[in-house]
Amino acid sequence: MKVRFEATPNGEMAILPRAEYERLVALAAEAEEDAGTARLVAKARKEIAAGTPVLPLSVADALADGENPIRVLRTFRGFTQAQLAVAAELTQGYLSDLESGKRKGPLELHQRLARALGVPLDLLAPMAVSPEEADPERFAKRKRVIADMQKRRNRR
Repeated sequence: MKVRFEATPNGEMAILPRAEYERLVALAAEAEEDAGTARLVAKARKEIAAGTPVLPLSVADALADGENPIRVLRTFRGFTQAQLAVAAELTQGYLSDLESGKRKGPLELHQRLARALGVPLDLLAPMAVSPEEADPERFAKRKRVIADMQKRRNRR
């Protein structure tokens, strides 16, 4: 390789063939990419050590495709509906309704499910609704009972 050095007012400069220059630039880019990858791997290892769950690509893809997160995570963890229902303290029928989309649950329920599944609440929270939205019949009945009580009180 022909490298020539020349003195300049700012110091000595190396002059080399373009092919060698391009080879060195490519090597530097690879080294930078390797350093970036190393940083990402180190960050992921710290997160895993801190308890962040690791999900297989198939689970992440299913969640990204909009499949029911409770069903996807239950299947991934190897639970039957009955087992998860017991662990999360709800009925198997209610769990089935949640998985099929027939019902929605309040945040507190999703917290219990996340705990039972060993996943962050973030994976289930988007499905959560207010307690009133989760059980509108119960809240409608409660409103009727309160209204009846107020009417009786006003009559006295």
